[in-house]
Formats: sequence, C-alpha cells, structure tokens
Amino acid sequence: MPKRQQETPKISLADLRGRIDEVDRQIQALIAERAGYARQVGIAKGPLKAAIDYYRPEREAQVLRGIVDRNQGPLSNEELLRVFRETMSACLAQQNPLKIAYLGPEGTFSQTAVQKHFGHSVIAIPMASIEEVFGEVENGNADFGVVPVENSTEGSVHHTLDMFLNTSLKICGEIELRVHQNLLAKGTDLAQIERVYSHAQSLAQCRGWLRRNLPKAERIAVSSNAEAARRARNADDAAAIAGLAAAQVYGLRVLAPNIEDRPDNTTRFLVLGRELFPPSGHDKTSLLLATKDQPGALYQLLTPLAQQGISMTRIESRPARGARWEYVFFIDVEGHVKDPKLEAALGELGPAAAQLQVLGSYPAAIV
Repeated sequence: MPKRQQETPKISLADLRGRIDEVDRQIQALIAERAGYARQVGIAKGPLKAAIDYYRPEREAQVLRGIVDRNQGPLSNEELLRVFRETMSACLAQQNPLKIAYLGPEGTFSQTAVQKHFGHSVIAIPMASIEEVFGEVENGNADFGVVPVENSTEGSVHHTLDMFLNTSLKICGEIELRVHQNLLAKGTDLAQIERVYSHAQSLAQCRGWLRRNLPKAERIAVSSNAEAARRARNADDAAAIAGLAAAQVYGLRVLAPNIEDRPDNTTRFLVLGRELFPPSGHDKTSLLLATKDQPGALYQLLTPLAQQGISMTRIESRPARGARWEYVFFIDVEGHVKDPKLEAALGELGPAAAQLQVLGSYPAAIV
C-alpha cells in the first residue's frame, strides 16, 4: 500500500498572531535603525542643513526600483512602494521636512501626487495657480514644486509648458497618477443636479458620462477640482467632479464613482527644483528647442537624436514669446544628459537649433 503523505501541521490562530507580533517588532527595530543611519547622513553633511541638502531623487529612485525588482508578492508593487516611500519620507524629515508647493487648494490631484512622490512627512504648500508654484520654488520659499503637465485623455497642460519659457527652474522628477473622477454633491439625488463644477480638463475627461447622465446640467469650469468641491458644498442643486480626497476635505457624498470616459485615465506631473541631479540609471530628459528659419529645420533638429539611437517619447509645439507664428518645441527623450549618446546628440543638435535648453534630466516615474 502506498505511504500516506505526512500532513503539514496546522498553526493555531494564537501562534500565527504571535509570529506576526514578532515580525512587527523586527520591522519596528529595523525602521528605527534605518532612521538612525539617515540621521547620521544628515549630521555628516554638516550642522543646520536643510532636508533639500541631503535629498537625492536619483538615489531614492534606485532604492524604489530595487524594491520592485525584488518583490515576489503577495503585496503588489504599488502597495510595497507606498510603504517604503513613507518610511523614507519620515526618515528624511527627522531634522527639517521638505517644503513642497503644489497647485491647490487642499484636495486636488496635485496634492495626491505630492503624497505619492514625497510621502506624507513633508510640508505641503497649496498655491492658487501654476504660476505661483513656480514662483515659490524660484524664490526659495519651497524646496520643490509639483504641477500637472499632461493627461492621457486630454493632452498637455499648456500653462505649465509656457512657464518654462521664462524660468531657470529644472525638472527633477515626474509622477504618473491614475486619476479617478467622481461626481460629488451634498445630497443623494442625481436628478436634482443642475450645475456641475470642475476644472476644464476634468469636465473634458468626463464629457461622455455627463452627456448620458446629466445632459441638461450646466458645466462650469473653475480653477481646480477642489474649488469645484468647495462650491458644491454650498448648494443642493450643484455637484463637483473631483477625487475622493476632495470629498473627504469638503464633506461631500459620492453620487457616482469613476465617471471618467477612459479607464486608463492618467495625469503626469512634473517635480520642479532649482538644480539638475545625477543619473539614476533609468532617466528622461526634457528639452526646449527652437528651429532656425530654413527648410527642413525640424528634421535637422531630430536627426542627431535618431542617429544616436535616442528614443523620443513626446513632442509638443507652443507659440514662442517673440514674433508671431514662431514656435518652440518641447521634447522628452529617454536618457540623462550625462549619458554619452545623449551628450553626443545634444552636441550635434546645438549648432542646428536657434535655441536649445535642457529643462531637466530626472528619474522616470516608478509605478
């Protein structure tokens, strides 16, 4: 007769909880040890250093990519990254938290992007406009800024691009945020809604749902989704399109969740700083280019990139701030300006361009 396989001894619920408690103690001890090393890094940099003096986005990106590469479950990459981002955020903030300006008010997707990229252990400073975010960072009142630059459904945020025409700030990071739009209101009756407030981009991202479900409601564009929520909380016949964070901040109910027309709706944000950082190993570079007034000018600008095998991920034209009908080009490419191939391409590209400006080289977004 075949031998019966030995059954694996069952662990009691009490034993499982005891093992979890022991693991928690080990995790807590390791976090404290990590925080101690982070403090020593700050001390080694000298007394009274601000967080920005020892914040290294390229090093953080390398650590987070390593976490993704090692992850074998059961937690998803996104869940595991959130745990480590918050740990690094808390360790960095021990002496002097980073100050991050963002397009406010409180409850916007920009605030959510700040928390995703920097964690919650920062001082988040809401600003009324994209221009004011640039100004806070330029003046040194904020260490970094976070602004939206494009949406996968509605395209570029032109105001952000135009700000780069007259600033010395650099792009030192990017954030990709999966955006769920929700219809928020004080009441519970969809038939009562006569006005819908939201940012113009969000109204556009939900136009199909609005046409099917609220065809007679007036659509009113405002400065931000959080401002839309603020207005909706004061009227029984009004609603706002915004994220769940705005619902919590302004005390609104979710009448309809996830009303965006495309299920992959994603917004890309830029992190603004005052300097370029070293390569992380998986980077992007953003360029501002202007062509000379001659036939084939754009082709001449793009040829060095193609010859060096540089992949272009995005190109956008905007009116220049000079003569009428003159344009500049915003181009994103893979690689860092310190990479030999991109360095060579830019060396060839320079003489062919009427203007060449490196807006930033920064780690590509991680999850």
